[in-house]
Amino acid sequence: MCVDFTDLNKVCPKDSYPLPRIDLLVDLTSGCERLSMLDAYQRYNQIKLDVRDQEKTSFITEQGLYCYNVIPFGLKNAGATYQRMVNKIFAPQIGKNMEIYVDDMLVKNLRREHHLLDLRECFEQLKRYGVKLNPKKCVFGVEGGKFLGYLVSQRGIEANPDKIQAIQQMREPQTIKEVQQLIGRMAALNRFISRAGDRGLPFFKILRNIKNFQWTEECHRAFQELKAYLTRPPLLSKPESREPLLLYLAVSAAASSAVLEKDKEGTHQPIYYTSRMFKGAEGRYSSLEKMVLALVSAARKLRPYFLAHPIVVLTNKPLGDVLQKGTGSRMIKWSYELNEFDLKYRPRNAIKAQALAEFLMEYDSDDEKKNDESGE
Repeated sequence: MCVDFTDLNKVCPKDSYPLPRIDLLVDLTSGCERLSMLDAYQRYNQIKLDVRDQEKTSFITEQGLYCYNVIPFGLKNAGATYQRMVNKIFAPQIGKNMEIYVDDMLVKNLRREHHLLDLRECFEQLKRYGVKLNPKKCVFGVEGGKFLGYLVSQRGIEANPDKIQAIQQMREPQTIKEVQQLIGRMAALNRFISRAGDRGLPFFKILRNIKNFQWTEECHRAFQELKAYLTRPPLLSKPESREPLLLYLAVSAAASSAVLEKDKEGTHQPIYYTSRMFKGAEGRYSSLEKMVLALVSAARKLRPYFLAHPIVVLTNKPLGDVLQKGTGSRMIKWSYELNEFDLKYRPRNAIKAQALAEFLMEYDSDDEKKNDESGE
């Protein structure tokens, strides 16, 4: 039965109970020897509605007037209510041997021999509170699997093959709607795509003139390069507690990009790629201002990482000196915003050449030269 709860949702106070960050849950899940993915049966329908609120969900059928006695799908606070419930049920296990996002539950173990004991503890809690699972969607005792749109395993974090295949099997877009679909599919993989803003720029140009659709040669090249890149997407790692992380920055005329990495025994392993298109007047900033904006944008996007780890910013621009002096209202504002983080600045030439990521090898020095000439 499908019921439109639009009017009811308008008058319901918003439940602001927070949902976990998906990227952090995925980080906490990777690197484990054994995983079990559990899926709740009809999730919200397992929570009883207060008798006083049941009549508010009334709906009419040919057989009469009915109402729900459990939380139906479509109520705006259903997700927050369910998350609060599972957080209470599995409080002793969350962060230790379980991770939960609404109805997606995962039991994890760094050592496989402990897995059955932790599954037993999980099942005991499920039984105690009467929570039912959907066996058709549960997977037990595997070395890796899909969780919240990612492929997680002991090796690390990989892009979901289904999401990659969705782009690989696309024909070249012939309508605005198909371009929008392409951009949406790219967005689902942004964490894995180096300099996504520059790669997607030709597609965004099309959306600026929707009345005159033109799939140009530039779009064709960008589309083929994206497909080629996704044939070998990077394997991402998770950071260890409090370990220093490395941040590389790059800017072009149209976008800023960053990659967060960890140094493991002299080898740099990517953790997160992020990119942002410049808006309006930002495109006319000097190259130094664009680089600082790239740092600020990365800090906003990767805030949990910046708060939990010392960050070493690798750049040949004097960002530390500029932010410390704070010349101009824009720089003062950015400096104030970055003050809460533990940031250190080092030149790129202090890093071994082989450690530079593909992200930097793609950096177009001609773009940097153009920025310097036009902005400084």
